[in-house]
Amino acid sequence: MFTKILDFNIFNRDKTALMNYIENFEKVNIISGNPEVLFNGLNSPVLKKNFESESSIIIPDGVGTVIASKILREPVKEKIAGIDVFREILIKANLEERSIYLLGSKEETIKKCVENIKNEFPKLKISGFHNGFFDLNNCSDIIEDVKSGNPWAVFVAMGSPRQEIFIEKIIGNSNVHIFMGVGGVFDIFAGELKRAPKWMISLGLEWLYRVAKEPFRIKRLMAIPKFLLLVLKYRNKQISA
Repeated sequence: MFTKILDFNIFNRDKTALMNYIENFEKVNIISGNPEVLFNGLNSPVLKKNFESESSIIIPDGVGTVIASKILREPVKEKIAGIDVFREILIKANLEERSIYLLGSKEETIKKCVENIKNEFPKLKISGFHNGFFDLNNCSDIIEDVKSGNPWAVFVAMGSPRQEIFIEKIIGNSNVHIFMGVGGVFDIFAGELKRAPKWMISLGLEWLYRVAKEPFRIKRLMAIPKFLLLVLKYRNKQISA
């Protein structure tokens, strides 16, 4: 069910199996394990502890993570995009009339995202929302706002590592069932960005589409070769051991 990539266990089955597996948890933190996020996890004691927690599930969200699994000869079954898992959770929340809390993005973006989610999932309840512009070291008011609404799921869209740091601050002292860092997902649900065409997604080229739309992401792609180099060194050590 898991492929060990460096220090982390990566879920290696398909999306349907993932959604079934989540049902086993009283509290779960879903981590979109692309190379950038995993690289941050390797270099931050706080994130590393969080990623290795028994309540965390790391999904292979990124072609670099898929390649890494193949290098280690324990390939994951498929790339599982965070936005697809986000949508599956919204579908379930709508069917079961659950509540969610949204945190992140600009004020106008999150408001539009909330509006669109309400229109598409009318039975789902939104216990609250807040933009992502605040001091992580002074955010007790936001943590209390999240907890006061007693949401079933909390989605944090502040990029890595900010979103993971916030989740680490709240996960141990709340009754939330699902936590998930979702990066730029709110921008897509707000209609401010479009997702790549299906043919690009199927070929593992969604990253290329996003870079074309947001050139600033080019710098972030440097995490991929750094991460894969570490994976190669790890594999060579295993072979020579």
